[in-house]
Amino acid sequence: MNASQFGRRISPLLACIGLLCVWQAGALALKTDSFPTALEAIRAIPSILGDHESLLNILDSLRRMAIGFGLAALVSIPLGLMMGRIRAVASLCNPLLMIVYPVPKAALMPVIMLWLGVGDVSKTLVIFLGVSIPIIYHSFQGAKAVEEKMVWSGAAMGLSGFQRMFRIVLPAALPEILAGCRTGLVLALITMVTSEMIARQNGAGNILFNALDMAQYDTVFAMIIVIGALGIIFDAAFEKLRRALVRWSEPRFDMPLSFS
Repeated sequence: MNASQFGRRISPLLACIGLLCVWQAGALALKTDSFPTALEAIRAIPSILGDHESLLNILDSLRRMAIGFGLAALVSIPLGLMMGRIRAVASLCNPLLMIVYPVPKAALMPVIMLWLGVGDVSKTLVIFLGVSIPIIYHSFQGAKAVEEKMVWSGAAMGLSGFQRMFRIVLPAALPEILAGCRTGLVLALITMVTSEMIARQNGAGNILFNALDMAQYDTVFAMIIVIGALGIIFDAAFEKLRRALVRWSEPRFDMPLSFS
Protein backbone atom coordinates (compact mmCIF):
# COMPACT_ATOMS: atom_id res chain seq x y z
CA MET A 1 0.00 0.00 0.00
CA ASN A 2 1.52 3.32 -1.06
CA ALA A 3 1.24 6.63 0.80
CA SER A 4 -1.67 7.97 -1.29
CA GLN A 5 -3.74 4.80 -0.78
CA PHE A 6 -3.01 4.89 2.97
CA GLY A 7 -4.06 8.53 3.07
CA ARG A 8 -7.35 7.81 1.30
CA ARG A 9 -8.14 4.99 3.73
CA ILE A 10 -7.27 6.83 6.92
CA SER A 11 -8.81 10.21 6.01
CA PRO A 12 -12.41 9.17 6.93
CA LEU A 13 -11.18 8.00 10.34
CA LEU A 14 -9.33 11.26 10.90
CA ALA A 15 -12.47 13.19 9.90
CA CYS A 16 -14.55 11.26 12.47
CA ILE A 17 -11.94 11.84 15.19
CA GLY A 18 -11.88 15.54 14.34
CA LEU A 19 -15.67 15.75 14.54
CA LEU A 20 -15.67 14.03 17.95
CA CYS A 21 -13.02 16.44 19.21
CA VAL A 22 -15.07 19.45 18.10
CA TRP A 23 -18.16 17.91 19.71
CA GLN A 24 -16.27 17.29 22.97
CA ALA A 25 -14.92 20.84 23.08
CA GLY A 26 -18.32 22.37 22.25
CA ALA A 27 -20.12 20.34 24.93
CA LEU A 28 -17.53 21.27 27.56
CA ALA A 29 -17.85 24.94 26.60
CA LEU A 30 -21.67 24.99 26.72
CA LYS A 31 -21.99 22.89 29.90
CA THR A 32 -25.67 22.00 29.42
CA ASP A 33 -27.40 18.72 30.30
CA SER A 34 -29.14 18.56 26.92
CA PHE A 35 -25.80 18.44 25.10
CA PRO A 36 -23.62 15.68 26.58
CA THR A 37 -19.97 15.34 25.69
CA ALA A 38 -18.83 12.92 23.00
CA LEU A 39 -17.24 10.68 25.65
CA GLU A 40 -20.52 10.47 27.60
CA ALA A 41 -22.41 9.51 24.44
CA ILE A 42 -19.80 6.89 23.50
CA ARG A 43 -19.93 5.40 27.01
CA ALA A 44 -23.71 4.94 26.59
CA ILE A 45 -23.36 2.85 23.41
CA PRO A 46 -22.51 -0.48 25.16
CA SER A 47 -25.67 -0.21 27.28
CA ILE A 48 -27.74 0.09 24.08
CA LEU A 49 -26.01 -2.70 22.19
CA GLY A 50 -25.92 -4.91 25.29
CA ASP A 51 -29.66 -4.61 25.91
CA HIS A 52 -31.66 -7.46 24.34
CA GLU A 53 -34.78 -5.35 23.73
CA SER A 54 -32.79 -2.53 22.12
CA LEU A 55 -31.06 -4.99 19.79
CA LEU A 56 -34.43 -6.44 18.77
CA ASN A 57 -35.67 -2.92 18.04
CA ILE A 58 -32.65 -2.18 15.86
CA LEU A 59 -33.05 -5.50 14.03
CA ASP A 60 -36.73 -4.69 13.41
CA SER A 61 -35.63 -1.40 11.87
CA LEU A 62 -33.06 -3.08 9.64
CA ARG A 63 -35.64 -5.64 8.51
CA ARG A 64 -38.08 -2.91 7.48
CA MET A 65 -35.27 -1.02 5.78
CA ALA A 66 -34.17 -4.11 3.82
CA ILE A 67 -37.72 -4.89 2.69
CA GLY A 68 -38.47 -1.29 1.68
CA PHE A 69 -35.16 -0.92 -0.17
CA GLY A 70 -35.51 -4.30 -1.90
CA LEU A 71 -39.06 -3.62 -3.09
CA ALA A 72 -38.06 -0.16 -4.30
CA ALA A 73 -35.18 -1.61 -6.33
CA LEU A 74 -37.39 -4.32 -7.84
CA VAL A 75 -40.00 -1.78 -8.96
CA SER A 76 -37.88 1.30 -9.70
CA ILE A 77 -35.09 -0.20 -11.83
CA PRO A 78 -37.40 -1.71 -14.50
CA LEU A 79 -39.59 1.42 -14.43
CA GLY A 80 -36.59 3.73 -14.86
CA LEU A 81 -35.18 1.63 -17.70
CA MET A 82 -38.53 1.63 -19.51
CA MET A 83 -38.84 5.38 -19.05
CA GLY A 84 -35.38 5.82 -20.57
CA ARG A 85 -36.13 3.68 -23.63
CA ILE A 86 -39.89 4.00 -24.19
CA ARG A 87 -41.17 7.53 -24.72
CA ALA A 88 -44.80 6.67 -23.91
CA VAL A 89 -43.84 5.32 -20.48
CA ALA A 90 -41.76 8.45 -19.77
CA SER A 91 -44.63 10.72 -20.83
CA LEU A 92 -47.01 8.87 -18.53
CA CYS A 93 -44.79 8.63 -15.44
CA ASN A 94 -42.91 11.93 -15.51
CA PRO A 95 -45.84 14.12 -14.34
CA LEU A 96 -46.63 11.69 -11.52
CA LEU A 97 -43.02 11.61 -10.35
CA MET A 98 -42.77 15.40 -10.48
CA ILE A 99 -45.76 15.60 -8.14
CA VAL A 100 -44.37 13.03 -5.68
CA TYR A 101 -40.71 14.14 -5.78
CA PRO A 102 -40.87 17.44 -3.80
CA VAL A 103 -43.14 16.04 -1.07
CA PRO A 104 -41.16 15.02 2.06
CA LYS A 105 -41.88 11.32 2.41
CA ALA A 106 -42.07 11.52 6.21
CA ALA A 107 -44.88 14.06 5.79
CA LEU A 108 -46.97 11.28 4.25
CA MET A 109 -46.60 9.14 7.36
CA PRO A 110 -49.68 10.50 9.24
CA VAL A 111 -51.88 9.92 6.16
CA ILE A 112 -50.48 6.44 5.60
CA MET A 113 -51.02 5.66 9.29
CA LEU A 114 -54.70 6.53 8.90
CA TRP A 115 -54.99 4.07 6.02
CA LEU A 116 -52.69 1.25 7.11
CA GLY A 117 -52.19 1.72 10.84
CA VAL A 118 -48.88 2.15 12.68
CA GLY A 119 -47.44 -1.28 11.95
CA ASP A 120 -44.66 -2.47 9.65
CA VAL A 121 -46.62 -1.95 6.44
CA SER A 122 -46.93 1.84 6.79
CA LYS A 123 -43.26 2.29 7.76
CA THR A 124 -42.07 0.01 4.97
CA LEU A 125 -44.20 1.94 2.48
CA VAL A 126 -42.63 5.25 3.54
CA ILE A 127 -39.15 3.73 3.07
CA PHE A 128 -40.23 2.41 -0.34
CA LEU A 129 -41.41 5.87 -1.41
CA GLY A 130 -38.27 7.57 -0.14
CA VAL A 131 -35.95 5.18 -1.96
CA SER A 132 -37.84 4.87 -5.26
CA ILE A 133 -37.30 8.34 -6.74
CA PRO A 134 -33.46 8.37 -6.88
CA ILE A 135 -33.34 4.82 -8.22
CA ILE A 136 -35.91 5.63 -10.93
CA TYR A 137 -34.03 8.81 -11.87
CA HIS A 138 -30.61 7.15 -12.15
CA SER A 139 -32.04 4.13 -13.99
CA PHE A 140 -33.75 6.53 -16.41
CA GLN A 141 -30.53 8.48 -16.99
CA GLY A 142 -28.53 5.28 -17.44
CA ALA A 143 -30.96 3.84 -19.97
CA LYS A 144 -31.19 7.14 -21.83
CA ALA A 145 -27.39 7.30 -22.18
CA VAL A 146 -27.11 3.88 -23.87
CA GLU A 147 -25.87 4.27 -27.44
CA GLU A 148 -28.59 3.65 -29.99
CA LYS A 149 -26.18 1.70 -32.18
CA MET A 150 -25.91 -0.98 -29.50
CA VAL A 151 -29.71 -1.34 -29.32
CA TRP A 152 -30.00 -1.38 -33.13
CA SER A 153 -27.30 -4.07 -33.32
CA GLY A 154 -29.28 -6.19 -30.88
CA ALA A 155 -32.43 -5.77 -32.95
CA ALA A 156 -30.50 -6.72 -36.08
CA MET A 157 -29.37 -9.90 -34.33
CA GLY A 158 -33.00 -10.85 -33.71
CA LEU A 159 -33.24 -9.94 -30.02
CA SER A 160 -36.73 -9.12 -28.78
CA GLY A 161 -37.50 -5.88 -26.94
CA PHE A 162 -37.24 -7.61 -23.57
CA GLN A 163 -33.96 -9.27 -24.52
CA ARG A 164 -32.49 -5.96 -25.70
CA MET A 165 -33.54 -4.35 -22.40
CA PHE A 166 -32.08 -7.18 -20.31
CA ARG A 167 -28.92 -7.99 -22.28
CA ILE A 168 -27.93 -4.56 -23.63
CA VAL A 169 -29.60 -1.68 -21.80
CA LEU A 170 -29.37 -3.07 -18.26
CA PRO A 171 -25.62 -3.89 -18.32
CA ALA A 172 -24.78 -0.57 -20.00
CA ALA A 173 -26.87 1.39 -17.48
CA LEU A 174 -25.68 -0.61 -14.45
CA PRO A 175 -23.07 1.92 -13.19
CA GLU A 176 -25.70 4.67 -13.11
CA ILE A 177 -28.30 2.33 -11.56
CA LEU A 178 -25.94 1.38 -8.74
CA ALA A 179 -25.19 5.07 -8.10
CA GLY A 180 -28.92 5.58 -7.60
CA CYS A 181 -29.14 2.53 -5.33
CA ARG A 182 -26.30 3.90 -3.20
CA THR A 183 -28.19 7.16 -2.75
CA GLY A 184 -31.37 5.23 -2.05
CA LEU A 185 -29.65 3.17 0.64
CA VAL A 186 -28.84 6.30 2.64
CA LEU A 187 -32.37 7.63 2.14
CA ALA A 188 -33.74 4.28 3.33
CA LEU A 189 -31.92 4.72 6.63
CA ILE A 190 -33.14 8.30 7.00
CA THR A 191 -36.79 7.52 6.23
CA MET A 192 -36.65 4.41 8.43
CA VAL A 193 -35.65 6.43 11.51
CA THR A 194 -38.05 9.27 10.70
CA SER A 195 -41.04 6.97 10.23
CA GLU A 196 -40.29 5.21 13.52
CA MET A 197 -40.10 8.54 15.36
CA ILE A 198 -43.57 9.42 14.05
CA ALA A 199 -45.21 5.99 14.42
CA ARG A 200 -43.62 5.12 17.74
CA GLN A 201 -44.05 1.42 18.29
CA ASN A 202 -40.60 -0.15 18.00
CA GLY A 203 -37.36 0.38 16.14
CA ALA A 204 -34.27 2.55 16.37
CA GLY A 205 -36.29 5.77 16.01
CA ASN A 206 -38.49 4.69 18.90
CA ILE A 207 -35.42 4.14 21.13
CA LEU A 208 -34.16 7.60 20.26
CA PHE A 209 -37.47 9.36 20.89
CA ASN A 210 -38.16 7.49 24.16
CA ALA A 211 -34.73 8.50 25.46
CA LEU A 212 -35.50 12.10 24.49
CA ASP A 213 -38.82 11.97 26.38
CA MET A 214 -37.05 10.69 29.51
CA ALA A 215 -34.27 13.31 29.21
CA GLN A 216 -31.62 10.59 28.70
CA TYR A 217 -29.59 12.81 26.42
CA ASP A 218 -26.49 10.64 26.48
CA THR A 219 -28.62 7.77 25.11
CA VAL A 220 -30.10 10.08 22.46
CA PHE A 221 -26.67 11.05 21.15
CA ALA A 222 -25.38 7.49 21.52
CA MET A 223 -28.25 6.29 19.32
CA ILE A 224 -27.40 9.00 16.78
CA ILE A 225 -23.82 7.66 16.70
CA VAL A 226 -25.11 4.09 16.23
CA ILE A 227 -27.37 5.16 13.35
CA GLY A 228 -24.54 7.14 11.78
CA ALA A 229 -22.20 4.15 12.10
CA LEU A 230 -24.78 1.92 10.43
CA GLY A 231 -25.00 4.40 7.57
CA ILE A 232 -21.21 4.42 7.13
CA ILE A 233 -21.04 0.61 7.22
CA PHE A 234 -23.86 0.16 4.70
CA ASP A 235 -22.45 2.79 2.36
CA ALA A 236 -18.93 1.32 2.49
CA ALA A 237 -20.22 -2.23 1.92
CA PHE A 238 -22.40 -1.17 -0.99
CA GLU A 239 -19.56 0.81 -2.55
CA LYS A 240 -17.38 -2.28 -2.38
CA LEU A 241 -20.13 -4.31 -4.06
CA ARG A 242 -20.64 -1.60 -6.69
CA ARG A 243 -16.96 -1.54 -7.58
CA ALA A 244 -16.91 -5.33 -7.88
CA LEU A 245 -19.94 -5.36 -10.20
CA VAL A 246 -18.86 -2.50 -12.48
CA ARG A 247 -15.09 -2.71 -12.22
CA TRP A 248 -14.94 -2.32 -16.01
CA SER A 249 -16.33 1.21 -15.72
CA GLU A 250 -13.99 2.42 -12.97
CA PRO A 251 -11.41 5.05 -14.03
CA ARG A 252 -7.79 4.04 -13.43
CA PHE A 253 -6.30 6.91 -11.40
CA ASP A 254 -3.31 4.81 -10.33
CA MET A 255 -1.76 5.03 -13.82
CA PRO A 256 0.46 8.00 -14.69
CA LEU A 257 -1.18 10.59 -16.90
CA SER A 258 0.28 11.04 -20.34
CA PHE A 259 -0.63 13.70 -22.87
CA SER A 260 1.67 12.41 -25.59
